[in-house]
Amino acid sequence: MEYIDCNENKDKGGDMMAKKRKPGGGRKKSKPDYNPSAILQNQMDAAVVLYDKEEHPSLQTIANELDLNPIKVRKLLITAGVYKSEIADQVNRVFNQHKDSGMPHTEAVAATMRELNISKSSVTSYLPYEKGVYFPAETDSNNISVGAERIRRMRKREKILEELSAKQSEEALWAAVIEFQGYKFRTYSGLVFSYGLKKGRGDTYTKELFIDRRENSKSLAWSSVLLAFHNIPSIGAVVDRPKALGDIRGVTYIFAMFYRFGLIDVPEKAKEKMAPVREKKTE
Repeated sequence: MEYIDCNENKDKGGDMMAKKRKPGGGRKKSKPDYNPSAILQNQMDAAVVLYDKEEHPSLQTIANELDLNPIKVRKLLITAGVYKSEIADQVNRVFNQHKDSGMPHTEAVAATMRELNISKSSVTSYLPYEKGVYFPAETDSNNISVGAERIRRMRKREKILEELSAKQSEEALWAAVIEFQGYKFRTYSGLVFSYGLKKGRGDTYTKELFIDRRENSKSLAWSSVLLAFHNIPSIGAVVDRPKALGDIRGVTYIFAMFYRFGLIDVPEKAKEKMAPVREKKTE
């Protein structure tokens, strides 16, 4: 058998026996550690932390801190589900209606432009990012940042209290009681407490509040809360002390809850002691 030296058959293009390289095959990434989704996520978390203040800073203030443009900051906050405004809600509602009807993204944007008579850039600036970090309201709290979860909870509580203020009903009061489980109230004398509810049959809450203050736990009957609730109209806007709501077991706790719910006002001297407990922020 004749031995063939492959070196004699090489041409200028290289070894004839070598495999042809696929286009782009073996090419190293210029930025192997670049992860746009992670970067976007980090920017969103940072924006939420800055936005999560007792008084929300302006978009420009956050933008300056993060070296971003204010419109991008707003879009990040919308994506996180913590930014609310009338125009943002309107754009997302109209856009989602068109998307749900089966329209492709581009056509839904165009339809939203026509319906609201605003520019394409305005529409897209109020929509959440599509990839990587969109957290709608139903997203599990385990999958959102601590800051986003805190603001989401705050927004929900505000809405519940608005309904209570408007309806002044037992049903609206019960909804507020459910939503404020675990919230840290302050009594008339400044003591901090919270309460929890237990579920019974049918996975519904039982009408009893379990007060947790330090190592002592007490229960508060829903009937006692309602008794105090129905006494409010005969007292007036400012309730000067807990007992004014009635000789009711646990009225000290009820007084604090009603003040936080906006059902009653208290004397100025009591407001300092009953000031909200600041939550410790965890990164």
